[in-house]
Amino acid sequence: MKSTQKIAGVYIVTGFIESGKTSLIHSMLEDKNFTQGVKTLIISCEEGIEEYNEDLLKESNCTLFCLDTKDEWNYENLVKMDAQVQPERVIIEYNSMWGIDHLGSVEMPGLWRVVQVITTVDATTFENYMANVRMMMTDPMKEADLVLFNRCTDDMPKSQWRRTIRALNPNANILFEANDGSSDDGVADEDLPYDMKADVIDITDEQLGIFYVDSLDHPDRYDGKTVRFVGQPFQDKAMPQGFYLFGRLAMTCCANDVAPVGWVTQGTLKAVSRHFYRLTARCEKKTNGKESVLMLVELKTEPAPRPRDRYLTFN
Repeated sequence: MKSTQKIAGVYIVTGFIESGKTSLIHSMLEDKNFTQGVKTLIISCEEGIEEYNEDLLKESNCTLFCLDTKDEWNYENLVKMDAQVQPERVIIEYNSMWGIDHLGSVEMPGLWRVVQVITTVDATTFENYMANVRMMMTDPMKEADLVLFNRCTDDMPKSQWRRTIRALNPNANILFEANDGSSDDGVADEDLPYDMKADVIDITDEQLGIFYVDSLDHPDRYDGKTVRFVGQPFQDKAMPQGFYLFGRLAMTCCANDVAPVGWVTQGTLKAVSRHFYRLTARCEKKTNGKESVLMLVELKTEPAPRPRDRYLTFN
């Protein structure tokens, strides 16, 4: 008999030990707009302090499977669970100690489709873990669609942490959640080191990383404003004639992980290896569907000396 099982959306929740993964999944299940009675398979790959609420699992039409060892995360087990539950949705609480590479190396059943990867971070232990087990902390963040800091307080350096995450993963959304459930992106106009009210916003080399991150998060903040800073033009074959990428090379993780980052720019400047320019440009917010980005329109270019540090930094 032909199976009538539908495609199942997969939500992967990763993060270091005791970072709030189970709590996040509980909050997802408590959201009736999310659950909608959809048959859900939950795969838990670690035993944390918080246990799953059996009444909540039943109310939200969930079946829970627990894996105790890394070896149990394999294709055969996933297929068995899929056949038994025939889920319409899958939520995976993945133990990042098993390695993100191992997560991706295991094939998933044919009707499963990953729709979101969320990495949780306990803000109270973030700096300690970054100093001592950096790779284990950062590997899940590189693959995340959303990095969620929880247990945040007002005195925490959220802007600094945000730049660290965006350097690892420029495409990730980042949220900081307080104990009362309120959340924010950690950036305010008055936090910015350059004068947003100036006719031409001069951005120094030290401030360029901040501008890059903030323009990704808040393109509307710069729409219609004029900026001036030093960078390099990079050619991109995917861009039409009259457009180029203007920015800097950036080390997103280590010395071997260098790539150009910057802004799509409309103008006549040509990419010349190792040449730097001071660009004056008008900022324009462009929207494509739900996505908004900041584009630059070249107003003036002039040769500039090579900066002391040619790489863009985010600290």
